[in-house]
Amino acid sequence: MTDSLSITLAQLNQSVGDMAANSAAMLAARDRARSAGADLIVFPEMQLIGYPPEDLVLKPALIERAATALEQLALATADGGPAMLVGSVFVRDGNLHNGVALLDQGKIAAVRFKHELPNYGTFDEVRLFEPGPLPEPIVFKGVMIGLPICEDIWHPDVCRHLADFGAELLICINGSPYEIDKDTLRIDGVAKRRAVDTGLPLAYLNRVGGQDELVFDGASFVVNGDGSLAVQMADWEEQEVLTRWTRTATGWRCDRGVVEPLSDHPEDIYCAMVLALRDYVDRNRFPGVVLGLSGGIDSAICAAIAADALGPERVWCVMLPSRFTSQESLDDATECARLIGCRYDTIPIQPAVSGFDAMLEGSFADTKVDLTEENLQSRIRGVTLMALSNKFGPMLLTTGNKSEMSVGYATIYGDMAGGYNPLKDAYKMTVFAVSKWRNRHKPKIGLGPDGPVIPENIITKPPSAELRPDQKDSDSLPEYPVLDAILLGLVEHDKSVDQLVGEGFERDTVVRIERLLHLAEYKRRQAPPGVKLGTRNFGRDRRYPISHAFRSA
Repeated sequence: MTDSLSITLAQLNQSVGDMAANSAAMLAARDRARSAGADLIVFPEMQLIGYPPEDLVLKPALIERAATALEQLALATADGGPAMLVGSVFVRDGNLHNGVALLDQGKIAAVRFKHELPNYGTFDEVRLFEPGPLPEPIVFKGVMIGLPICEDIWHPDVCRHLADFGAELLICINGSPYEIDKDTLRIDGVAKRRAVDTGLPLAYLNRVGGQDELVFDGASFVVNGDGSLAVQMADWEEQEVLTRWTRTATGWRCDRGVVEPLSDHPEDIYCAMVLALRDYVDRNRFPGVVLGLSGGIDSAICAAIAADALGPERVWCVMLPSRFTSQESLDDATECARLIGCRYDTIPIQPAVSGFDAMLEGSFADTKVDLTEENLQSRIRGVTLMALSNKFGPMLLTTGNKSEMSVGYATIYGDMAGGYNPLKDAYKMTVFAVSKWRNRHKPKIGLGPDGPVIPENIITKPPSAELRPDQKDSDSLPEYPVLDAILLGLVEHDKSVDQLVGEGFERDTVVRIERLLHLAEYKRRQAPPGVKLGTRNFGRDRRYPISHAFRSA
């Protein structure tokens, strides 16, 4: 029995399905932990196969490969170096489990399964896994260690059970996606409660990195049994921290260690968009991105995000002016590209507009010019940008924000065409906030330039799609502070029209916005993926039928 432990917490990124790369990264981290004098190194949830694996775990070939890879990792521990706690997928008695294995002295020394399976929001583990039994502690160097897995600590039963069975400390591996203000909830709302309830110190290890529409912020930490914070790891970056644990007269305690500052708001949102885009582009092997730079705030902040994610040299901005594009927009787009330091080209769309006018002249005879002609301009831009993507390889970014996507203020097969949208879950007022923040700060994970990246005029001028003379967004929509407040009620909190009217909003406005919200569902189903920022992103969290007749008023 030992009275001290040195445990490395390895907050790493993952590549879903790439067990060779994930294994190599774990072994390299173990070598560093060995040099630091660690007894044990811990990795995040499902580090071996990547999280969330979704239906990949239903493939027998993946399960077999994961089992083989885990055995190979176990053999590496025969050298007498640190043991490893590795999250993976396991099959027992024909059932599939999300679990964690202790690898020590050349073998798989113990396995524990996740008991509480989340089945809400972005999670659907109930359809993939069987819950494990209430777990008992493992024994490592004579110390009883409880291994709750992610959701297991969001409910009291697993930690209480582990404490009742003699656990002396808790190590919780996680795949906890970023949401606004979630780091406070994890520490104060969950981990400290479990620690104080059981009287046991708890190490909370989270993964970091993007995975399609999810992004993981890391921000791992350790709290002691009295609820005090002993260690706080960085957010948005891979990090390995050696923590030191001591047996005291009142039980085990983690020594005070590194306490990194976490990103404030809205830096956290900006970093989420940067990291999610970086991993999406790199994992899908695109050389870079291309996007339409209109002179408006949405495309400008997307260009800045792309430069911080990939470096300006991998960002290609294209101005696609029509006869309605103002000189102000041309100047703003040119200056924005200069500040960012990216490639910038101009391709006028008027020849294609004229061609479509001539082509459709007979079919459109005796009709008035309306939204159809506006949408044609957007679709011509989409075709042009996709042609550049096809010809040269960069992924096309779309730039519509959540306010627009909520009410359908976007053109399907036009400005909605593309491979990824960093702003998909960002309301317009959030776009303004992160744009102002980025002009004053460079994110710690950013690869873009220092200093302002968006001309001030882009931030202050009235938003416009510039698809007809003197057009403003406010011609079709309420002012964005009002629109966003209504949408927050309808989308994020499922409030009714009557509830919002009771809060002071005009009934006719709320009724119209609710109607537009439901009508636009078919568009959102065809939108590209984009990073989840809040609790109710479209697609993974908020799942509505396209065809339905319900209205709350």
